[in-house]
Amino acid sequence: MAARDDYLIDSLVEMGWVTEDQLGPVRAEADSTGEGVVDTLIAQGVVTAGIVGQAKAAHFGAEFVDFDDMQLTDEVIAAVRRDVAKRFNVVPVRKEGESVVVAMSDPSDLDTLDGLQAALGIHVIPAVATASDIEAAIGRYYGAKDDSVSKMIQDITEGEVDIGTIAAVQTDDGSAVEADAPIIKLVNTVIVEAFKMRASDIHLEPLASAFRLRYRIDGVLHEVNSPPKRLQASVISRLKIMSNMSIAEKRIPQDGRIQSEVGGKLIDLRVSCLPTTHGESIVMRILDKEGLKLGLPELGFFSDDQQTFERLIGLPDGILLVTGPTGSGKTTTLYGVLNFINRPDRKIITVEDPVEYVMSGINQVHVNETVGLTFSAALRAMLRQAPNIIMLGEIRDLETATIAINASLTGHLVFSTLHTNDAPSAVTRLIDIGVKPFLVASASRGLMAQRLVRKICKRCSEPYQPTAQELKSLALDDAQLAEANFRKGRGCGECNKTGHRGRMGIFEIFVIDDDVRKLIYEKVTATVLRSRAREMGMRTLREDGARKALAGLTTPKEVIEATVMDEA
Repeated sequence: MAARDDYLIDSLVEMGWVTEDQLGPVRAEADSTGEGVVDTLIAQGVVTAGIVGQAKAAHFGAEFVDFDDMQLTDEVIAAVRRDVAKRFNVVPVRKEGESVVVAMSDPSDLDTLDGLQAALGIHVIPAVATASDIEAAIGRYYGAKDDSVSKMIQDITEGEVDIGTIAAVQTDDGSAVEADAPIIKLVNTVIVEAFKMRASDIHLEPLASAFRLRYRIDGVLHEVNSPPKRLQASVISRLKIMSNMSIAEKRIPQDGRIQSEVGGKLIDLRVSCLPTTHGESIVMRILDKEGLKLGLPELGFFSDDQQTFERLIGLPDGILLVTGPTGSGKTTTLYGVLNFINRPDRKIITVEDPVEYVMSGINQVHVNETVGLTFSAALRAMLRQAPNIIMLGEIRDLETATIAINASLTGHLVFSTLHTNDAPSAVTRLIDIGVKPFLVASASRGLMAQRLVRKICKRCSEPYQPTAQELKSLALDDAQLAEANFRKGRGCGECNKTGHRGRMGIFEIFVIDDDVRKLIYEKVTATVLRSRAREMGMRTLREDGARKALAGLTTPKEVIEATVMDEA
């Protein structure tokens, strides 16, 4: 240690921080205690760790870094992964071309430099910072306490927890699972991490030789570090207990709910368990009640479409259908509508399977087919409750459709959803399941198709020039291109390096007028209805998406992928 101190002592003396008179007593103290001379100088307050760091930097011709005077960007932090920064105890300072400047406490440690360079695969330029500053910076930029799922799995894999207790969970004894702290902590960490990453679903899928963990974020599945296959039974048993399922039953599907508190906020999870070839698959839907408070602009409506939609939902009677495939945001839109029109002078009743969100001021009925409370039975009963507005989760069959349409013809405003690709197809879908055309024509007030596209992350948004193929697919004219503000997310810590944060709707609104009613009564095809809608000024899903891409809210690629049917 003393030999390694010599160059530092010389530098401190040359820089005037230490005198020869001070060195004599300090050397004697260091000899008696076995500590290094520099450490003793710091302990006695002759110099500070910062001064020693500056002396090291001067000796090696390196930069001295004071993290208090700088704010590192996400791009810089991304240059060195969390695990590498913690393993080598370094912090990136900036990027210089194909190299990265990295602060370390001892630039003479060639083993650390070589290992760091090998781990990163790029040239490393050493800078100097004090050990305490590096530790604080790692805590600040990477998180001081690593409670991530990856860290939990690493601890279990490396044997840092008692594997014996994990084995006990693999029985059907619920108390054994409850007693197993590592598995409890792992499951809780999965839920917390998913919520913090804004995931809508958590997927735990047993495969032949793996137990895959994925989060769905903004509609896209992202695979994360998965638990070892041997923990599969333990994790599934824990989740089944939390959601009040039977852990003894492994042959049939089960459903349950979990309430969990994350950061002082109570969240609900709807849990589905499905037996598969390699074990039970668990999917947890995270129900975020904040989405219920969204106004129409937050859903993605531009002002002109919002005015049209507000006029439709303000009508006293009739039926308004929202269409689109599963996962296109239909239910969220209807909840947003109910929130918008929910007033003390209106009675609103919903029939849902299941009731996902509990809304104040609204009567919500949960369908329970095992006791005979079907959609149609609930709908018949609710009409005797004298509601003004009815929301039906989904029109599934002729009986439900007929009751809903009859209700809309007798002074009720009815909202519901259908699974069709575009708005005009909703008419032919109702007729196909057996509803009389004159009933469809008389009851319908408006049809709206929608899709979801990912929004560009505001923090890392930057100008973007679409490809020729993208511009061709969006069919934009010169006037639109002249005012275009195409943007794309670069990827940052705020959006998990995806360039996207949050989603918005793109819409196709078909207002039913007398001419359209006549066409419906004549049982024309969806193609004819669509042509009439276009003549009336209806924007297609792709055209509405193109407007939002031109405004820099989403990317052309997102719009094109969400509206493949429009191209046909």
